[in-house]
Order: sequence, then C-alpha cells, then structure tokens
Amino acid sequence: MAGFFPVFFKQYWNAGVAATESTYRLGVTSGIASLCIAVMAPALGAIADRGGLRVRLLVLFTALGAAATAGLALVGQGQWQLAAALFLLGSLGFWGGIVFNDSLLLHVAEPEDYDLVSGYGYALGYLGGGLLFAVNVLMTLHPQWFGLASASEAVRWSFVSVGAWWLLFAMPCALLVRERQDGRTRMPVAAAVRQGFGELRGTLREIARYRPLLWFLAAYILYIDGVNTIIKMAVDYGLSLGFGQADLIKALLLTQFVAFPAALGFGWLGSRIGARRGIFLALSVYLGATVYAYFLRDARDFYVLAVVIGLVQGGIQSLSRSYYGRLVPVGKSSEFFGFYNMMGKASAIIGPALVGIVAAATGDPRLSILSIIVLFLAGGALLVIAARAERRAAGGA
Repeated sequence: MAGFFPVFFKQYWNAGVAATESTYRLGVTSGIASLCIAVMAPALGAIADRGGLRVRLLVLFTALGAAATAGLALVGQGQWQLAAALFLLGSLGFWGGIVFNDSLLLHVAEPEDYDLVSGYGYALGYLGGGLLFAVNVLMTLHPQWFGLASASEAVRWSFVSVGAWWLLFAMPCALLVRERQDGRTRMPVAAAVRQGFGELRGTLREIARYRPLLWFLAAYILYIDGVNTIIKMAVDYGLSLGFGQADLIKALLLTQFVAFPAALGFGWLGSRIGARRGIFLALSVYLGATVYAYFLRDARDFYVLAVVIGLVQGGIQSLSRSYYGRLVPVGKSSEFFGFYNMMGKASAIIGPALVGIVAAATGDPRLSILSIIVLFLAGGALLVIAARAERRAAGGA
C-alpha cells in the first residue's frame, strides 16, 4: 500500500487527471481514513475490554482490510472513487486491527517479557512485509517470470497477494491465542458496545490523572511523528535530490530487511537496559541520521541512510509499545491502547506539515528534512519529564 497504491492511484485510476488534482484526491482519502481511526480507536478498545472481544475484533478488521485490499485488483482504469473507497476500508481494517493486536501483548507475555515479545512482533512484521514486497517488486519488474502480461497486471495481482498473505498469517492468532481473564464478567456484544462508548469520558479523565502515562503520550506523539515523517518523506526527498527510482525502491527493501534483526536486537536490549533507555538510544540515532540526510550527495549515501534508519525503526516502535504497556492499568489494555493508536494516527499531521512549510518558505528540501530534528528533541525532552513523573508516582505508591 505504501509502494504501489500511490503510483497506481495517480497513473491508472486518475489517468488523464492533473497531478495536483490526483494528489489532492489521495490526500483527502488518507486524511479521512486517519480521522476515522483517530475517532474510533478509543471506542473500539473500550468495547473490546468490556466484551473480551480482542481476538474476534482483530479477525473481523483483518478480514475487512484484506478483502478491501484484494478488491483493488478489480477496479478499472479511471475509477478513482471506487479505488479511494476501498483504500479507506483497507485502512480502517488495518489500523482498527492494530488496536487489538497491540493490546494482546499484555495477554501473551509477562511484564518482564514485554520488550522481547514486542520486538519479535515488529521484527517478524518487517520480515514478512519485506519478503512479500520483494516478490511484488519482482512481479512488476519482470512480469513474464510470473506468467503475467504487463507491470500493470502484476500490480493488480500484488493487491490480491497482500490480501491473501494478510489473512493467512492472521490464522495462528485467530485459532490459538486466548485472552487472559481479568475477573470481570464478560458482556454481550450489544451491551459491550453501549458501555464502551459510555465510558470513554471516564477513560479520558483516568488518563489525565495518571501523569506518567499522560507525559509519555505527549512525548510519543512528537517523536513517533518524526519517525513516521521520515518513513513517508524519504522517497520523496530522494527524488527531489535527483536519485533514481530504482535505487530508492532498493533502499526501501534494504530498510525492511535490516529492521528485522534490529527489532529483535532492540527487544533484547530493552530487556537488559530498560525500554526507556532503548528509546533514548534510538532517538539519538534518529537525530544523527537526520543531520546525515542533510548532507546526502549520491545514491550510495541514501543506502547508508536506509541501513541506519533500519537499525532503529522497528526498535523504537516495539519499545514504545512495551513501555506504554507497563503503564496501562490492569483490565484496560484495549481501551488504553486505543488512545495509544489514536495518538499514533494524530501524529501523522505535524511532521509532514512542518516539512512542507519549511520547504515552501526556504525552497530547500535539505532544510525541510532537517526540520524534523525539532520533533525528536521535543519528544525526548517530554520523555525525560515522563520518567521523572513515573519515579515520583512510584515513590508516592
């Protein structure tokens, strides 16, 4: 969806439409999807907590996302409205499912193992995503190897392969994972929906009272925005510097495969030095990498940057999840991870806007990418405050 959909949306489903208009259409669709998830995530989490529905809702949202993604193969040329609708449904399926996927960490691992298990999750995710992406890239570069007539047909089958892959690897979780019982009586689905929505206001008040968790969310929304901005803007930045598209795609693949062992390593590191120290280490690397990006001169430099980012990308994501998991009150995993994912989606706004404003004001793409440093510094500062609040809360307890 990150590699093929934007290009196909612009060149095939918006064929003959001005580039600015197709970009606007894609931006509006992505924005609507982000807004829907940001609004729905806390409620979905609360419903799952009340009804013990995490695994079932994960499967439901996975099926929605997989079906919508595979359905893109049936969309004809020029049918951008249908493509946008399926993209919206696929995004809802993915990000809605993530709420329950993240919260299940607290049901499949003990607190002392959160860092390691979270690291395994992200590492295997990068491995699986990288393997399928590599196959899909080969399909588009050499369609005849796969008995396909053209690169366009290969992209269509790529959407089908993603849907099938998604469903296939969701099956072990659907069939084998069981939620822990927290002593509360499980409600029928309808009652869980009513009470889940009714208790959202109380959840907001509870989060506001728990200062360490509140400060961490404030830090997270800033530094993860820097991480997401680099993920989203890296290829665009490389193109603006004149690097070839083939080199940029290879760099994306390289990042995926480096992130696999690196996420495992950070999971192990977090279990040794603590998740918070691991996050600070990753933020330091991101600061250095952002400065290095300012001085890129050729594609070889971009490959080096891809390796460096791959070393910490999965690590900071997995340790953030495990660190937050330790702050969540018992019995509130899905509800509080709903807010966690809401913050993650809301953070998709600040960084790209910052980069765009700096680029427009200076006309220099190098300065625009350098502006992301502000997010890492501010996020790190708030993480220090969160650590102090956590120590004070522990001392008071």
